[in-house]
Amino acid sequence: MFKYSDSNKRYYTLDYFYKHKFNSKVFKVSLNAGFTCPNKDGKYGTGGCIYCSKTGSGEYAGNIKEDLITQFHEVKNMMLKKWPNAKYIGYFQANTNTYAPLNILKEKYETILKLDNVVGLNIATRPDSISDECLDYLEELSKKTYLTIELGLQTIHESTSKLINRCHSLECFYNMVNKLRERNINIVVHIINGLPYETKEMMIETVKYLSNLDIQGIKIHMLSILKDTKLAEIYNKEHFKLITRDEYIDIVCDELEYLREDIVVNRITGDPKISDLIEPDWLIKKVTILNDIDKEMVKRNSYQGIKYRKKD
Repeated sequence: MFKYSDSNKRYYTLDYFYKHKFNSKVFKVSLNAGFTCPNKDGKYGTGGCIYCSKTGSGEYAGNIKEDLITQFHEVKNMMLKKWPNAKYIGYFQANTNTYAPLNILKEKYETILKLDNVVGLNIATRPDSISDECLDYLEELSKKTYLTIELGLQTIHESTSKLINRCHSLECFYNMVNKLRERNINIVVHIINGLPYETKEMMIETVKYLSNLDIQGIKIHMLSILKDTKLAEIYNKEHFKLITRDEYIDIVCDELEYLREDIVVNRITGDPKISDLIEPDWLIKKVTILNDIDKEMVKRNSYQGIKYRKKD
């Protein structure tokens, strides 16, 4: 059995991590705090990343027309039917959630932290959008609650970065990881498999790179082509090759093998809204993908970190 598992999983799941840290079921409550993004408003770019929907990668965040308390309770009350004794983490998901004046950030975050049984916050943002003033505040916050900053890297390859209009460099990401870790703030990094024209080797190189950084978690996504996005326009014109379901499972299992064993796998596939999804349609069957990843790891007699080698 894998050392960070008490089930058939051969990788370090978020559910296992939360259960052992908080001695309780913990679920994240996705929120939309009404932030924008410097890659949309012209500060660093316009149009956003080519795969982002109008909700700013916050398809499952709350209704922006509702206040944060209402958003929180709507999700919480639904989840409590399944887990009546659970604890919660407020997940600021949509757009760039440190991209605002500090007084606004404090008001948003602390509104959620005051709620009963909230044990932490996850804040999704960009590495180019955390000011030194914000870093000081996040350090204070991390001493009061379980704080995680989620950074969208997606790929280490600059050619792909330009194609997807990410509008920040790998160096920018690396520097922010170091700044956050100097303050002992937890980091989860997002990556995307299947980005246009990337090879399997390129995707694995991204994981190898991250395994040698001081990060605490990773989210592995499959590229979703969604309606009304720049990516959809490009796909309709160029018809670039999408990786198949079997290829995705193979790549993820390889990535897990190269992933340092103590990095918590927060997500291992995409979860797009069916009504917005153009391709790949196999993403709809999320549970079967998860099951087949498990089966492949058993077939290989493998587990997370088996091929990890620390870079000198």
